[in-house]
Amino acid sequence: MTKQPKTPSRKSAAAPANPLLKRWKTGPLDLPPFGAIRPAHFAPAFRAGMRAHRAEIEAIARDPRKPGFANTIVALEKSGRLLAQVGGVFWNLVGADASPELQALERDFAPKLAAHYTKLSLDPRIFARIEQLWERRDSLGLDAERRRVLERHYVELVRSGAKLGKAQKQRVGEIAERLATLSAAFMQNVLKDEQDWRMILDDEADLAGLPESLRAAARRAAQDAGHPGKWAITLARSSVEGFLTFSARRDLRERAFNAWIARGANGGASDNTAILAEVVALRGEHARLLGYPTYAAYNLDDAMARTPQAVDDLLSRVWKVAVERAGAERDALAAEARKAGDIAGIAPWDWRYWAEKVRKSAYDFDQAALRPYLSLDAMIAAAFDVAGRLFGLKFRELKDAPRYHADVRVWQVTTRAGAPVGVFLGDYFARPSKRSGAWMSRFRSQHRLAGDVTPIIVNVMNFARGAEGEPTLLSFDDARTLFHEFGHALHGLLSDVTFPSISGTAVARDFVELPSQLYEHWLSTPQVLRAFARHHETGEPMPETLLKKLEAARNFNQGFATVEFTASALVDMKLYAQPDGAAIDTLAFEAQALAEIGMPAEIVMRYRLPHFMHIVGGYAAGYYSYMWSEVMDADAFAAFEEAGDPFDRRTARRLKQFIYAAGNSRDPAEAWLKFRGRPPSVEGMLKKRGLAA
Repeated sequence: MTKQPKTPSRKSAAAPANPLLKRWKTGPLDLPPFGAIRPAHFAPAFRAGMRAHRAEIEAIARDPRKPGFANTIVALEKSGRLLAQVGGVFWNLVGADASPELQALERDFAPKLAAHYTKLSLDPRIFARIEQLWERRDSLGLDAERRRVLERHYVELVRSGAKLGKAQKQRVGEIAERLATLSAAFMQNVLKDEQDWRMILDDEADLAGLPESLRAAARRAAQDAGHPGKWAITLARSSVEGFLTFSARRDLRERAFNAWIARGANGGASDNTAILAEVVALRGEHARLLGYPTYAAYNLDDAMARTPQAVDDLLSRVWKVAVERAGAERDALAAEARKAGDIAGIAPWDWRYWAEKVRKSAYDFDQAALRPYLSLDAMIAAAFDVAGRLFGLKFRELKDAPRYHADVRVWQVTTRAGAPVGVFLGDYFARPSKRSGAWMSRFRSQHRLAGDVTPIIVNVMNFARGAEGEPTLLSFDDARTLFHEFGHALHGLLSDVTFPSISGTAVARDFVELPSQLYEHWLSTPQVLRAFARHHETGEPMPETLLKKLEAARNFNQGFATVEFTASALVDMKLYAQPDGAAIDTLAFEAQALAEIGMPAEIVMRYRLPHFMHIVGGYAAGYYSYMWSEVMDADAFAAFEEAGDPFDRRTARRLKQFIYAAGNSRDPAEAWLKFRGRPPSVEGMLKKRGLAA
């Protein structure tokens, strides 16, 4: 009898291996295999990553040897790499290119991952090993970086609740799990409100006042939304702010403005008011479990500021002068409106429009005149050129590199000598699948625990794309945003540390904005503008007269900008300074807090609470960080001015060594002093904003 071939079993005919579970190469050009990754891959990959991580932690906990730096701290630093690999792709996609499938996975796995990490961080066996090392730290012969890593592991576990009793630890875990669920819902609700709203403009009357660059972007947005031949304003900041600045149609400005500030507060399934109230109550409870009176006190205890009082001192000082300046600005806007026959008064949807009129009248400066000289490609080139001049970096675009969306551009980053530094991805255009705002993230952090692992860094923006076949033209604020986020990117790319946990931007929240806000300064330097601000059609440089007008108007409307920001920071601090944990009425709390600080009626806080994603995410009781860092960034750039050259090599070397490359290898106050030699002064920040002589 002839032997028949075996029928392949269901198991042997399994689907191809999950690309998320393969350990990707870590060479300088090894990107995630984006083209092979599907939403269905994430659930099994997350489960496998968590299993592997639990096994690694268990091995450390059961190690019978005396705790040492290598068998405890180094082992912990090496653990969880597979899970980090999966999460690095997933969370970037959720933010930049979400789909219903990915959002469902986020709702499912966010609490599971929170529970996973909380359980491991509260494992008493792991904490006992680290506590022993901490108590013997002076006898371990550790260098400065290793001592800092040990310190951060110990401090972070204590702050996670490692010293709590069993019942308290259980509650900490429950809180973390619930917060992850609420945070995912909050972010998805904001995205849904942004996706669901657009204002279609039908004819020339609706376009009154809009410059051609904004018309072109609105035409492209309408076409993408299925309305060819019309124009669309979206809730992407570059779209709606441009419309509010230039549209002569007050009725349409009001409609767009009200939709913009109502995100997350429209009632129904996407309303965030109850979600935020629960987030605040849970964070307050977590802080009290750890012995702090409020979440603000808990959060700031591990920041540069240290106390809510230090933050209040800064914000209150700035608030007083900003409100006074904004009042004078409002009076000037009202006078300009009356001259034009508009006696309706200045409402929040009028401010940007009339400010632009006053700017043009006072400085003969029209912001729209800048756009033809600020093409996206030119501003990317300018940001790269500054990085080359300061830090010796070179950028080569990789046209055929893997990417997660067709809009994404990829560059190889090297030193001048050709040594690998990392890979940089730029994702610049608004789309319905992308969260609003602008941010830097990473697919891989730099470290040296497994050879020289180079970073993979991404910048995500929401610029309004130019018309088909036309370049994308930016406002000056857009260009500043590009430089800001690229400053964050350089913080990740230039990282030069051994341990992943202190790599790149893994620094104190009120220090992390220093490299980004500092980098903005170079955009405004004459050397950069003369070289890169060129007309997109003729190639002619920006006229000197326009450059001078730009500089003269640099601090125009700073009262408004400072009030808009500082109000958000003050309300954030008030929100997380609730002592008793009682549930709040979000909108009533916001109104009362604004009344208490004397918010001008004509200005709305930059982010209203129902869409204030910063303070639901990593900036809870931390939005002040931008201004705290601005105090430092103004003083840091002054070091170059004192040297007489914005590209002074000696100053740039110190900046790279102690700020951009150092990660969290030092206490941030020490890092600052190593660079600048003295504490920062708030006077430099006030002068930069034009709020002090």
